[in-house]
Amino acid sequence: MPASRDSTGRSGPPDPSEHAVLADGLTRRYGDKRALDGFGLAVRRGTVHGLLGPNGAGKTTAVRILATLARADGGRAVVAGHDVARAPARVRRAIGLAGQDTAVDEILTGRQNLEMFGRLFHLGARRARLRAGELLEHFGLAEAADRPLRGYSGGMRRRFDLAASMILAPRVLFLDEPTTGLDPRGRSEVWEAVRSLAATGTTVLLTTHYLDEADRLSDRITVVDRGRDVVEDTPEGLKRAVGGDRIEVVVRDRAELAAAERIVARVASGGAVERDTARRRVHAPVTDRVAALTEVARALRDEGLDAEDLGLRRPTLDDVFLHLTGRPAHSAAGSTGSTAAGTRKETRTA
Repeated sequence: MPASRDSTGRSGPPDPSEHAVLADGLTRRYGDKRALDGFGLAVRRGTVHGLLGPNGAGKTTAVRILATLARADGGRAVVAGHDVARAPARVRRAIGLAGQDTAVDEILTGRQNLEMFGRLFHLGARRARLRAGELLEHFGLAEAADRPLRGYSGGMRRRFDLAASMILAPRVLFLDEPTTGLDPRGRSEVWEAVRSLAATGTTVLLTTHYLDEADRLSDRITVVDRGRDVVEDTPEGLKRAVGGDRIEVVVRDRAELAAAERIVARVASGGAVERDTARRRVHAPVTDRVAALTEVARALRDEGLDAEDLGLRRPTLDDVFLHLTGRPAHSAAGSTGSTAAGTRKETRTA
C-alpha cells in the first residue's frame, strides 16, 4: 500500500488497522484515455476524506472501483478490510454509495421508498419500517416523509439520497459530487447531513470539485489531477504549503499583467509571482502585509495602472491547486461561484 504523503513531503506506510480505504497504484483505461494512472489513497477510519479535482480528473472512476462497480486494470484496493477484486461481495456489505443520480420511484413517498430499499436489502418488513423512520428523522425529512418524492426540493432530494445510502448503516460511505447543481441553501443542508454522519463514526469519502466544500467538510484532502494523487494533507496543511498572506492585484486589461507582475515581484517573499491570465490576476506571498500593500499601491499609481482590485488575503484551496498543477481548479472544472475565493478573508484598499 502507498506511503501517505503530505504537503511537506513527509511519508510513511499507512497502518491497515487504522484505515477504512487503501488504494495503491490503481490504473484504468477507457480506450486511449487513462482515467487513473497509478492512483493511491489512504483514508483513516471515522473521518471525512475529500477527493478534490476538476471534472475528468479521475475521482468518479476511483470511487467506482472502490465501490466494486468497475474493475481496475492494475493496482490494488482494500475497503473495510476487504480486497475489492477478491472479495467484492464483502465490500458491498460494508459500504454505502450516494452517486450523482439515485434510482428512486418519484410517485412513492420518501418513507415508502426507504422501506422498499430496506426490503430489497432483506431487512424484513418491521425492521425496514423502523429503519426508514430512523433515517427520515436523522436527515431532517420526517415532516416530508409521507409526501411523494417528486415534490422534494433539490437539497431534500440529496439528503434523501444520503438516507437511502445508509439503509444498512455502512462503515464506509462514498459520496460522489453530492451537491452538484444545488443552490446555496441545498448545499448547506447536505453539508450539515454529512457532518452528522461523520459525528456518528461513519467514514466518508467525498469527491468534489467545489473547493469550499472540500475545505469545510474534509479532515484530509487528496488532490487529484489527470488520474493521479498529487498530494494529501489537511486543508490547512495544503494552504500552508502555498504560503501565508498573499497580495493580489487584478488589472482591468490583460495587457497590464506584465507590469503588475513586475510590481508584485518587488514585495514577494521567497515565492514566485503567479499569474492567472483568465482572471487578469497576479498574486504572491508576502511577509510584511501592510508594507507590501502600501508599496504596491504606490507603484501602481506611479506607473499609471488603474487596478480593478488590490488586496491581501489568505491562501485558498484554489491557490493550492494552481500551485500543484499549474492551472486553477475552477477553469478545469467549469464551475461558477464554487471556489473558496467566495469565502476568503481580505483587506482592501481604495
